[in-house]
Amino acid sequence: MKKLLTFCLLVQSLLSIAQQRPHYTQYVLNNFILNPALAGIENYVDLKVSHRHQWVGLDGAPVTTYATIHGPWRKSTDDIETATTVRAAGGDNPRGRSFVQDYTAPANHSGVGFTILNDRTGPLNRFSATAAYAYHMGISARTSLAMGVGVGLQNMTLNTNKLNFGTANPVDPAVGGSNYLNKLRPDVNIGLWLYSADYFIGASAQNIVPAKISYADDTVKLERGKLVPHIFITAGYKLFLSDDITFLPSLQARYISPTPISFDVNAKFQYQDIIWAGGSFRINDGFAAMVGFNASSTFNVGYSYDFITSRLNTVSRGTHEFTLGFLIGNRYGDWCPRNVF
Repeated sequence: MKKLLTFCLLVQSLLSIAQQRPHYTQYVLNNFILNPALAGIENYVDLKVSHRHQWVGLDGAPVTTYATIHGPWRKSTDDIETATTVRAAGGDNPRGRSFVQDYTAPANHSGVGFTILNDRTGPLNRFSATAAYAYHMGISARTSLAMGVGVGLQNMTLNTNKLNFGTANPVDPAVGGSNYLNKLRPDVNIGLWLYSADYFIGASAQNIVPAKISYADDTVKLERGKLVPHIFITAGYKLFLSDDITFLPSLQARYISPTPISFDVNAKFQYQDIIWAGGSFRINDGFAAMVGFNASSTFNVGYSYDFITSRLNTVSRGTHEFTLGFLIGNRYGDWCPRNVF
């Protein structure tokens, strides 16, 4: 009975949020995972590796692992940061008020990126590989607009060994006779990203090529299986509490048809370019605590823990998410991004 209750709660939660795409708490640390327009936004190659274990303690709960890498493509060497953007010997904040005041939009350039993702929920598994291209252009002395597209393939797999139809019907004819059923579908994403030294506004759409999914051929038709577009709107603004401490409130709205629009409200506090902490509130679902540390100009780490306020909290111990970042070719010695914060 306990397993049956757990399974019903899991299915109900997945249906209520239409989770065809995984949730991320630390998208504030890597917006590229949601928006291809960020490809090449910095002067170095940005590699992120993340692992998320959602609803710990719940059998068959979502587990998501991804790696993203992106950087500029033939970016002009004339577009370099000044010495004020790297750590100063006197302890001054390289991302302080003077950096914002002196900020200029980077030169027009292209960026490329790549994402590999695996998302498993119970008997269902989704693996995708996507390449991204973005173009960044200055629209004023301090503001840039990036436009990006991601194109790839996604493979949906159903592990029939994990299905249990009870003793009355031990085998469903729609899935009988095969241990793994695979479906290959296109994965196309688009995005826009408007940014400056103290704000950003982004819009993106994933899964923009709708596709029907059925794990039966001509014998049994499984209706209601359909990949639908996921739309994200993101915005944030940087405020200075002092020259060393910044406060970044941000908001994300998500729309996945036919569910209502959902919202995340985030807050991030950062001390210089060394350490940050924050929180996130997902309306009608839960809240999260986050912390991150920039260990050097080549490595950073982030961790978040999600607290559940829905009925799943009776069978789950929350959600853990880890993100490791590597700054490759960072010859200007930045400890944190110049154009993403």
